[in-house]
Amino acid sequence: MKRRKFIKSSALSSSVLLAPSFIKAMEQINIELFGYKKLVIIQLTGGNDGLNTVIPYRNDLYYKARPKIALKKNKTINLNGELGLHYKLTALKRLYDQGYLTIINNVGYPNPSRSHFRSSDIWHSASDANSFLSTGWIGRYLDHYGKKPHSAIEIDESLSLMLKGNKRSGIATKNANFLYRALHESKINDILSYQRHRHLSEHNLGYLYKTLVDAKSSARYLQEKTKLYRTYQSYPNNPLARQLKTIAKFINSGLETRIYYASLTGFDTHANQLGRQERLLDVFGNSIYSFINDLKKGNTFKDTLVITFSEFGRRPQQNAAGGTDHGTANNVFLFGENLKNKGLYNKLTSLKNLDNNGDLKYEIDFREIYASILNNWLEVDDERILKKSFNKLNLI
Repeated sequence: MKRRKFIKSSALSSSVLLAPSFIKAMEQINIELFGYKKLVIIQLTGGNDGLNTVIPYRNDLYYKARPKIALKKNKTINLNGELGLHYKLTALKRLYDQGYLTIINNVGYPNPSRSHFRSSDIWHSASDANSFLSTGWIGRYLDHYGKKPHSAIEIDESLSLMLKGNKRSGIATKNANFLYRALHESKINDILSYQRHRHLSEHNLGYLYKTLVDAKSSARYLQEKTKLYRTYQSYPNNPLARQLKTIAKFINSGLETRIYYASLTGFDTHANQLGRQERLLDVFGNSIYSFINDLKKGNTFKDTLVITFSEFGRRPQQNAAGGTDHGTANNVFLFGENLKNKGLYNKLTSLKNLDNNGDLKYEIDFREIYASILNNWLEVDDERILKKSFNKLNLI
């Protein structure tokens, strides 16, 4: 096979090329560094309106700022006599009542960006607002503590910044069987055969060869571990539920994977927010509920922590189009059996005391949550990954 043909054949898919190249090196890492705790990260992409998710239904300022889109008391599910959940989140209220949910209010960061792309990058990389990182906080976790190429999986066709490291990255795939077939029914075997007969240096694509070996090895592992698993839990028919069903299959099959990432898009509700957010929160709540029930049936929920976030919240005031514009602080949800502060972790920030731009003031830096998860759940050095020290919260 000529070098030109080799290059052409190797461009199978972006998910393959993003697979990490460290399988042999990682086999030598002490297995005692790794437990069996799993982390599932879900992004509500677009900027979910936190004020219409966790609702201050007794606050007159809330109704004054949102005369057309504020939810009345009969459209909320009471939590503590002051705050309530959106009425489409009845499934989450069941988890709340069982002690499986912690709601953290007023989460953000200093000097917030209102750009979807920039603010997502900040949440994905755990950077300051004025610094730009090419690696994600999970990618740096993999750099330092990754055990296998499949230590982190994104349920998608391409890899987000969050799972990209300097030396190692996660794997992006929607389906273990599809990834396996794509790698084993392609030109990959020709490429690997070519390498066996002709030495490739780092300069002439030896690195690419190793990447393909790692991808093929991971695909085989995922396919073999999950091919016999069948779930008995029913799921709604929507994109998030399908992602979570795949993650549940991976977790309940006993994969060594520690971290999973999924997302639900559509939360950029500049116009006609009431109906759009209602549909999305219905998808979110029922999908999470089915997922957690699936893990409970598989006896794996006790070792799984789920975090949901959005790149920013929305402005307290409604706009002229019946929606809300990009804001700042928002709520973060944690789901698990090992929560130390079940229910409402903190009060909602005051609507009387907004920032200079008329937005909600953040109280908790999102990296404090990351640091708490890294230190107390994944049991690794959070400062090594986040590049500075952050306060640890009493969450898990």
